[in-house]
Amino acid sequence: MQLKDIGEFGFIQRFATKYDSLIKQGDMGIGDDCAVLSISDTENHVITTDLLVEDVHFLKSEISAFELGHKSLAVNLSDIAAMGAQPLYSFLSVGIPKNTPVEFLDSFMEGYHHLSEKYSVPLMGGDTTKSPDKLVINVAVVGRCKKDETHLRSMAEANDIICVTGPLGDSGAGLKVMLEQLERNDINNQLVKRHHWPEPRIDEGRWLAQQKGVHAMMDISDGISSDLKHILKASGKAAAIQTDILPISLEMNKQASVYNWNRIELAAAGGEDYELLVTIQGDKYDAISQQFLKAFNKPLHPIGRITEGESSIRWFNESEEIHPDKIGFEHFK
Repeated sequence: MQLKDIGEFGFIQRFATKYDSLIKQGDMGIGDDCAVLSISDTENHVITTDLLVEDVHFLKSEISAFELGHKSLAVNLSDIAAMGAQPLYSFLSVGIPKNTPVEFLDSFMEGYHHLSEKYSVPLMGGDTTKSPDKLVINVAVVGRCKKDETHLRSMAEANDIICVTGPLGDSGAGLKVMLEQLERNDINNQLVKRHHWPEPRIDEGRWLAQQKGVHAMMDISDGISSDLKHILKASGKAAAIQTDILPISLEMNKQASVYNWNRIELAAAGGEDYELLVTIQGDKYDAISQQFLKAFNKPLHPIGRITEGESSIRWFNESEEIHPDKIGFEHFK
């Protein structure tokens, strides 16, 4: 058996439960966007870490050093947002090829600092080492939230409305522009920018965490067709998604027509959108949605409903059930 036969999550499942007996009561380890560490009767620390590898997570020839610095921190802050937490500190470790220009590294750190400053998240330490070939970046972020505002993947309930905080598929479309070497017109450049410059939904996550009726939350890194399954598995529920109401930007919709892209597959499985995926109690959705619009001047998009059943997704286009081909990104498979 090879790693490609079991994939990223199959590998994690082989060892994750072996540590259960070592985890203290009130803490949570592998299985959510962040680890949860109890620090008092009322508060938790949440901790996340992400690894970015050149030619796997980014193309160095396409992304600027400033953008890469921003993105390296942003994808970690997105996990903190998914827990409804406030970020506190970050740690950065980098494996650097020896021929890397110092000017590139300076610009990378400027991009990292720019986002750190936006959310008042100081860089508290890390490590640097020589890499034989590719640039390797690892970031860890510590956050804090109230215990009764810590939102987990396991909190979804039947009849919850499934929502996302923004359009889906733009990042995947931007990646297609690069990989297919398409014309760099204004619209395509906007899509590429959305791939290179994710915005962590810290403020939205904190606000949602404080609303009664908001249940499960996570961020969208691998596409809803993959990420929603984590919520369903943790909560012991199923879901029905309406593909005809998935939020798709004007830019992605237009270019999908130009290049004959499958809009639904990009929106459901494109990945790296870093919006929040949230489930909201059905009878409280309207009020929360209206308040969200007032607070952020943008809609909270409903895309489906949590149902009873085994952890699987049924996909519908209006009333007709469909079967999308792509299922979302998973390393090694």
